[in-house]
Amino acid sequence: MRKHKRKKQIGAVGGNENGFVTRESDGGRKHKLTVIHQALIRDPVDIEALRRAAAGNGGLLTDELRRKVWPKLLNINVYNLPPKPGREVRENHKDYNQVVLDVRRSMKRFPKGMPASERAVLQEQLINIILEVLKRNPQLHYYQGYHDVAVTLLLVVGERMSIAMLDTLSNFHLRDFMDPTMDSTKHILNYLMPILEQVDAELHDFMIRAEVGTIFALSWLITWYGHVLSEFRHTLRLYDFFLASHPLMPIYLAATIVLHREKEVKQTECDMAMVHHLLSHIPQDLPYELLICQAQDLFEQFPPSLLAKRAALQSRKRPGGFPACSPRPAVEGGEQDDEDGSVGAVRYARGRRVRRGSDRHGLGTRLDTSAVLMRPMGTGQEPLIKPKSFCNTSKRLTLTTWRSNLLQKEVFWCQKGYFHFSAKNPKHFGQFTSILSEMRHETRV
Repeated sequence: MRKHKRKKQIGAVGGNENGFVTRESDGGRKHKLTVIHQALIRDPVDIEALRRAAAGNGGLLTDELRRKVWPKLLNINVYNLPPKPGREVRENHKDYNQVVLDVRRSMKRFPKGMPASERAVLQEQLINIILEVLKRNPQLHYYQGYHDVAVTLLLVVGERMSIAMLDTLSNFHLRDFMDPTMDSTKHILNYLMPILEQVDAELHDFMIRAEVGTIFALSWLITWYGHVLSEFRHTLRLYDFFLASHPLMPIYLAATIVLHREKEVKQTECDMAMVHHLLSHIPQDLPYELLICQAQDLFEQFPPSLLAKRAALQSRKRPGGFPACSPRPAVEGGEQDDEDGSVGAVRYARGRRVRRGSDRHGLGTRLDTSAVLMRPMGTGQEPLIKPKSFCNTSKRLTLTTWRSNLLQKEVFWCQKGYFHFSAKNPKHFGQFTSILSEMRHETRV
């Protein structure tokens, strides 16, 4: 009963029928502009007032204000910005090829109607920004999706300020995503289920039975939702919120999105692939102001310190999640996407794994054990690929995993040792991963 009451509290944030919060009247915009300007001219700058404004209804309202407030929220000295990087930043950089590929695929992140020549200039700046920050911080590891954060900053504050802001974010808010392995990222994702359990035990139990895990929220987290939202204004609103909040706030927002879609989830077949398919696609008409308020309420009711032990326990339960000790995969080859936008192909060649291609979204991070190649142990034969090959033969087979992009859903079976993924039939994906889940108990992945 306590949990049910908590849920009602969280869902009771004042709003109109369209889901937009009505805490401030229409005339509150002028008042908010005045508050922000007064906070900026104070000596010292009133950071707490700016945080309240950024997180509050409507965020920072305009890009002009964002250019002034965002640096203040990160304590950046605007009078001592790094210089524009030269061409030398690209020389002998280990991540250069991958960054270029990701940036070339990021066209949808630029405003519609932008001239190709202008976009090309910004893409070159984006490459330089990312490489410059990585060069300044050799302990950091690039991940695919990092460019989604960088491009948002570039489009608002420009090249030099973007370097300063991205450098700070990379060492604080995004730091856990830039480790050599995905273990820290997995730990942050592990906060999601304990939050859901506290608010809606029935929804939590349904997702546990479906073994959907938390991977559906991965791209939300590591790109600050920039990768999954089609409206740039919504992305900016969330960046206002996250820059003014605790670094774990994106996972609390993820919880509010899942809770907001509670009825849809419960009406879906209790199957990992079906639930994952539903949750991994964020509706573009979400009531963002309402969800932001709810995320703040969740954070106050269930702070990270309260959930830390439960999040740690999630590491022992890995349905639909990362395998233990997940490495950060490196993209090899750097070939372009297949024409259908699928993840490309994986095969064995003389016992060696070869990958080509990546996904159309630029998030080919291979973060889930969702495709396997199998071959008889001790032989050089091509992998066995038909589903029946997995039945009652696991003790005689060598299992090799490939962590594919989770936005892709269907496994195509063929005789040449190739797997292809697309978003057409999640049922096959679910059958396949269910078989894999059973085999994990017998075979070391």
